[in-house]
Amino acid sequence: MKVSNLKITSPFLILVMFLCLTGIKSANAQDTPDRKIVQLSGIILNADSTIAIPGVNIYVPRKGRGTSSNRFGYFSMPVIAGDSVVFSFIGLKRQAIKVPDNIQEDKLSYILTMVEDEFALAEVQVMPYPTEEEFKNAVLALNIEEERPLNRGNLSPQLLLRWAEEMPASGNENFRQFTNMQMMQGMDRYGPRPLPLLNPFAWAQFIQSIKRGDLKSKD
Repeated sequence: MKVSNLKITSPFLILVMFLCLTGIKSANAQDTPDRKIVQLSGIILNADSTIAIPGVNIYVPRKGRGTSSNRFGYFSMPVIAGDSVVFSFIGLKRQAIKVPDNIQEDKLSYILTMVEDEFALAEVQVMPYPTEEEFKNAVLALNIEEERPLNRGNLSPQLLLRWAEEMPASGNENFRQFTNMQMMQGMDRYGPRPLPLLNPFAWAQFIQSIKRGDLKSKD
């Protein structure tokens, strides 16, 4: 009589699975023995103890338990007696506290102060070229226009005015032009633009300027 391998090995597989499950349960029981559960809470402040630090990471390594401090620097989380709790934040020194093994209370409170983690970086030189020699060669190879030498002989008002006309607009000038365009668009949207010739106040100011002699022809 022929018996399939599945029927022969099925009891063996069941036994292996049972042993594996028993081992996992025993490992979990050893990993988390009957230890006291404690509610850990507290406030995290800066080194001067004047400002609360929000967003601090508070966790128990390798246990998958953790939380973070709120905007008032307050935190609260359940831990087990004997746990090591780590406090970390970018720019601050990492700190750790250990819950006592023989703690009797079910609550534990801390006021933790964290200090800045200062570290110095190595000096970095930023050059427009890969090497200093290439930078010197590029400077020596510059072709400066001879029509714009900066000396006393050609800094005349006419030449400076021509250079100013050729110079592109600055950031302030572009912003002023943009705001003026927006104002004109708003005026066109809600009505026609005001015409100074039809403004009686403008005519009054013009007549007063004539009486004062502001508009005098120069010989």
